[in-house]
Amino acid sequence: MDLLTGYGASLFGTLVPFLAVLTVVVFFHELGHFLVARWCGVAVRTFSIGFGPELFGWNDRHGTRWRLAAIPLGGYVKFIDDLNAASAPDRAAAAAAGEGSFQGKSVARRAAIVAAGPIANFLLALVIYTLLFASLGKPVVAPIVDAVTPGSAAAEAGFLPGDRITAIDGRPVDSFTALQRIVTRSAGLVLTIDVERDGGHVVLTATPRIDEITDVFGNRQRVGLLGLQRQNGTVVIVHYGPLEAVGQAFAESADVVGGTLGYIGGIFAGRESADQIGGPIGIAKVSGQAASLGLIPLVNLAAVLSISIGLLNLFPIPLLDGGHLVYYAIEAVRGRPLSERAQDFGFRIGFAVVLMLMVLGTFNDIVRLVSG
Repeated sequence: MDLLTGYGASLFGTLVPFLAVLTVVVFFHELGHFLVARWCGVAVRTFSIGFGPELFGWNDRHGTRWRLAAIPLGGYVKFIDDLNAASAPDRAAAAAAGEGSFQGKSVARRAAIVAAGPIANFLLALVIYTLLFASLGKPVVAPIVDAVTPGSAAAEAGFLPGDRITAIDGRPVDSFTALQRIVTRSAGLVLTIDVERDGGHVVLTATPRIDEITDVFGNRQRVGLLGLQRQNGTVVIVHYGPLEAVGQAFAESADVVGGTLGYIGGIFAGRESADQIGGPIGIAKVSGQAASLGLIPLVNLAAVLSISIGLLNLFPIPLLDGGHLVYYAIEAVRGRPLSERAQDFGFRIGFAVVLMLMVLGTFNDIVRLVSG
């Protein structure tokens, strides 16, 4: 009985934070589409959080059905002339809907409606980060080296205890966390590192080596490591005014985007492995772990997830927002849209790619659960 109770509590502690974070992120993504569509005069048939059978819902005064569905792994806004939840066009419905149709709008308006979803995700992250930095500040540990791992890349490069890292490849480094972020995603890349040493300035070059690390929850991942250690660093909480907090929010968001794109680029370059791609199971696990640390880490995770979803949706894959934007760009250049056959073929390819990524992410999640 105790075992079942413990398992139930663990499952509850994982699923609830996961669903809470994902629902908020998905809601704001779809709200971006919805608000701009309404502003452009497009009739919205459905606003759905989740897919599949409806759990409950209601109709607003404009005739939009707001619904919560049984499969909470996404959502969609369905316009009056959409053939399905993937926004495949229904030409007959568009003709019947007239000015209220999505397809009847200009290319610029359609592009604005589609881009509004990812933009809403980025704005949500900026708001979260701004509020966190303005109210709670930002914990900072000085980028000073306490120890150098023998035989490591840092040791070979000539780093010494007491060195203070000031910049990497010309990018200022103001904390040990910033140093770690750059190094972990730079495996196999030669880094030019500016160092303050005994009142002077030294420039060193080092190449992070890929290695496996384990966090406090037992999660294993392969990252770039130099072998620089910070053991006795004092954490200083830096507080920011409203405008400074906004600037820090942009910097934090840009860092998440850079890290994501760097990882994807590393996969194509052969420096990274695709086994780090995660799916819903992995996100749920991380959500539960973040919730166990408190509300702030969970809110921070929501910001990271919001940026990731916004960025993913901008990828030029048919079925995703980025794929639709590619279609509209082609239409703007040609002066007419692609044929229905060409668009349908693209949607099929996009569906296959998205399905493949979901299967890969879920497979990686299961492997990590079994091996962990």
